[in-house]
Amino acid sequence: MKLPMKQISFLTLALAILCVFSSARPVEKEKKLNVETPDMERIRSEVTNPASDFFYPKLMKKYENPDTNAMTAEDYRYLYLGAVFQEDYDPYRHSDYSERIDDFYFKDSHSRSELDSIITYAELSLADTPFDLEQMNYLIYALRGRGKTNRANIWQYRLNHILQAIASTGTGVDKEHAWFVIHPRHEYNFVNFQNRIVDSQEYMPPYYDYIRLKRDSKQGDKAPDGYYFNIRNLLEEYYRKHPEQR
Repeated sequence: MKLPMKQISFLTLALAILCVFSSARPVEKEKKLNVETPDMERIRSEVTNPASDFFYPKLMKKYENPDTNAMTAEDYRYLYLGAVFQEDYDPYRHSDYSERIDDFYFKDSHSRSELDSIITYAELSLADTPFDLEQMNYLIYALRGRGKTNRANIWQYRLNHILQAIASTGTGVDKEHAWFVIHPRHEYNFVNFQNRIVDSQEYMPPYYDYIRLKRDSKQGDKAPDGYYFNIRNLLEEYYRKHPEQR
């Protein structure tokens, strides 16, 4: 029996996050990222400097290249975190295209035309909001369903490396080692990818979100009660562009 699309989505994403945290299977033997707090001012300087290898338009050009060898893990780190310093960045931006496939989410199976619709609207959504992790995963699901394996693998590679970029920013166990995200929804995505269920979310001044988790006996007593996320740059850029929201 086929799983509903939403269920398939979380299973696929769980597999992706396992790939990120697994040290046994490095991607194409590339250099692994060290887990460290990102120097956001350095990232700002690099992604806004036309002479830098990490100049944002250069990174996006590499990202859009179907050759997955075009980008390194470090490139992905600058790409993801550097997005907050782009003029079109909005942490609460939402693409209307993503709503076009809402009706498909809980179906047990999908016809070829439905899979084609998912592909079309997921791609349009990602063109508008490039780091929508859920739309990225729905696209992978639909591409695989239509037998477009090569394209699905490219998007899976991109998703895995974005998750790796987030994972490289900390451990999430305390404020000092909080994970950095560029979109509030990514906090929930990242927790769900680890097969944990969010119980509540709390803002902790000056710039942290704390995601409290539901207790699960399968996780054991050593499992953390929650995770911290650093949203300083997210908030700074949002209020800079929307001062009336302060």
